[in-house]
Amino acid sequence: MDGMVHDPMPFPPAHPKGDLQGPAPLGQKDTFAVKTAGGMFHVRWDHQARVSANGGVVHFAQFLESAKVFDEWVAECPLSYESNRAHNVRDILGTMMLSALNGHRRYAHITALRGDSVNPQVLNMKQVVSEDTVRRALRRMDGEAARYWQERHLIQTLEPLLSVPWILDVDVTVKPLYGYQEGAIVGHNPHKPGRPSHALHTFLLAKARLVLDVHVHPGDQHTSTTTKVDLFNWLEKIPQRLWPKLLRGDCGFGNEDMMAWPEAAGISYLFKQRMTVKTKALVRELDLVDGWVDAGQGWQAKESVLRLSTWTKTRRAIILRRPSKPRYLRRKDLISEKEPKQKCIEEFQHLISDDTFDYQVLVTSLTDSISMVAQCYRDRADAENVFDELKNEWGWGGFTSRKLEPCQIAARIIAQIYNWWSIFVRLASPDHHREMVTARPLLLHSIVRQTTTSGQRVLTISSTHAKAEKVANFFHRLASFLNGLHATAEHWTRQRSWEALLRKIFASAFSELKPGTS
Repeated sequence: MDGMVHDPMPFPPAHPKGDLQGPAPLGQKDTFAVKTAGGMFHVRWDHQARVSANGGVVHFAQFLESAKVFDEWVAECPLSYESNRAHNVRDILGTMMLSALNGHRRYAHITALRGDSVNPQVLNMKQVVSEDTVRRALRRMDGEAARYWQERHLIQTLEPLLSVPWILDVDVTVKPLYGYQEGAIVGHNPHKPGRPSHALHTFLLAKARLVLDVHVHPGDQHTSTTTKVDLFNWLEKIPQRLWPKLLRGDCGFGNEDMMAWPEAAGISYLFKQRMTVKTKALVRELDLVDGWVDAGQGWQAKESVLRLSTWTKTRRAIILRRPSKPRYLRRKDLISEKEPKQKCIEEFQHLISDDTFDYQVLVTSLTDSISMVAQCYRDRADAENVFDELKNEWGWGGFTSRKLEPCQIAARIIAQIYNWWSIFVRLASPDHHREMVTARPLLLHSIVRQTTTSGQRVLTISSTHAKAEKVANFFHRLASFLNGLHATAEHWTRQRSWEALLRKIFASAFSELKPGTS
């Protein structure tokens, strides 16, 4: 009546309990009824049980222990505390690993791991630390010391694979930002124009889809001018025997600086060329001449030479063309182009006939056939799949700090964990890369419960996946293989054990790899 909204009068209890105020505290053994569409169930919450929702970490930890790669990575981390009450460095890096495996994108997501009481023991951690502890730890690291530590372990992880001819894919991906972070500058962002971002300059091991290194720069430093400095400095730090046989990139890298250095160093290259004035003139000249050959997947190709005004020499060029796909315009586009409004448009989309071709111009120092060069460049598109997985499934699109240096450290930490997991999953699928979007529910997500029987810690793992039986058989075989490897290589060095493991995993994938193919 007075215009105010009052709470409804609660129903009186059927059996009053005197002066008892509020519900009694729920104990470990207490149960309560829950009525669902499937009927009545009795629920009991157990806060003392040691359980985890990521049972696959148990086998991943055994994989890391087989060559002590995680132990050495933690031991050499340039992070130390003087206080006796400070957190252990292993707890901080282990928390980052568990967070990355779960696909977290923000530091706040780490809180979801705080109740895990099994996997910290598996990784020899004391506990899962808080999000603030991880954030402060990354800010505490010295940038130069962290760079040396991370670059060294990224190379050590992949060094056995670099002894065979391999291809280095260089590319840049954009990380959109939504706050006031250092380096948040508007740059090239085709999906979100005008959005500040960071530019992640990445070096990838082709076909294996592993990350060699990543450099985080402000959003406006997204061109090859920035990439070439990082790339050439990185190559000079590793032994020449580990250098790639082929350097590959898109049209942003087909310039004089990116080609002159590999030519002097004896490294082949394959880049896409921008459609400059002279490049278009070459295309028009060759388009009127016969002699086009099949280059696969609907492409035709012709070979020529090209020298731009900024180049110091003439280089081999491969011109590719294929018929343009039909272009469609929406009705609003036709109206905006001042089409007669009284024209009857029966379809929502209007077909625009076009008999022209789509062209690509490749510049290369390879001497392989035209079809092999064309296929080699098409294989470069696999780098986009790596970026998609790292940004959407591994947290490269997140873990943002106010300072640029912690973002750089976090990106390399995620790259290191991504490499270890990708190599681990290759044990299940040696011939191809299994992305995390399918590997996480298949190999990682399963309930593990720890019990103690006669002084032995027993881990009982239950998977709800449809292929749970096959997964259990795989992990059983994996445990037997790694135990046998440990017994055989008991006196081997860490590097030798890791090299033997990689050669076993990548035996089929790299046995026939040749320069100019991926």
